[in-house]
Amino acid sequence: MNINATLLAQTIMFALFVWFCMKFVWPPIMAALEQRKKQIAEGLANAEKAKLDLELAAKRSTEILREAKEKISEIVNNGEKRASEIIEAAKIQAKVEGDRIIAGAKAEIDQEVFRAKEQLRTQVSAIALAGASKILGREIDAKTHNDLLDKLVSEI
Repeated sequence: MNINATLLAQTIMFALFVWFCMKFVWPPIMAALEQRKKQIAEGLANAEKAKLDLELAAKRSTEILREAKEKISEIVNNGEKRASEIIEAAKIQAKVEGDRIIAGAKAEIDQEVFRAKEQLRTQVSAIALAGASKILGREIDAKTHNDLLDKLVSEI
């Protein structure tokens, strides 16, 4: 065999092999590579977007936490304010109740004093009549006795 013919046959076979690879093997490989390149690019873009979303979520969570702390502080302050208002109202109500009890006690004391004075007047007039009857040496009748007692009570 001739070396030139072998070389020519090998060159033709190589050209056919290259043509076959370019026509049937190369496009699917290139399509797979392009698809993989797109997937990687999308994955990187999604990762970057996720990173930005994570940063935004972190900022938003910090903001929500700050707002929650402010709300809690406001609620606590309102609770303390309401508690002091309730305490003040209770103090005022206790003062009013105490004043009412004191006024009732004073009125009761005044009534007791009045009753004691009336009783004392009655006893004093009875003693005065007993003394007057001894002085006069005679007993005064019941009607005159009652009239004298009423007169003495009104004078005292």
